[in-house]
Amino acid sequence: MAAGTTVDHLTETYRAHYRSLLGLAALLLDDTASCEDVVQEAFIRVHSARGRVREPEKTLAYLRQTVVNLSRSALRRRILGLKLLSKPMPDMASAEEGAYDLLERDQLIKAMRGLQRRQREVLVLRYFADMTEAQVAQTLGISLGSVKAYGSRGIAALRVAMEAPA
Repeated sequence: MAAGTTVDHLTETYRAHYRSLLGLAALLLDDTASCEDVVQEAFIRVHSARGRVREPEKTLAYLRQTVVNLSRSALRRRILGLKLLSKPMPDMASAEEGAYDLLERDQLIKAMRGLQRRQREVLVLRYFADMTEAQVAQTLGISLGSVKAYGSRGIAALRVAMEAPA
């Protein structure tokens, strides 16, 4: 048998971390209807590349990075679509939308969406995904100093946004 993440390990990772990865996608994307698609696609890609994940304990980190990258791609496609269409299509309601409504009502989520993309990514990975600054730097492919700078500026912007009247 080839070294790498096994299907059984990936299945257990799915059971244990699906909801947290879905929450990660919900914080990165401002269209919650596509969050499940992003997370499912991340698991499919990790499953296809499981032989390259040599150490099974790194599977979750690989999944997180894949969710972040797929979220970026989804936002890029949406922006391109809006440029190409004269009138944007209305959001389609999904069965899961009710579950996300509670997240969207939270003032912190609204403030997070007002942050720069990189600030939001750093804060989500650092505090929601409970990653160390070094793990965030590795996941995003930036320096440790950049993680600290984006985090500091993001927290400062959140303080201002949270103090502003709603």
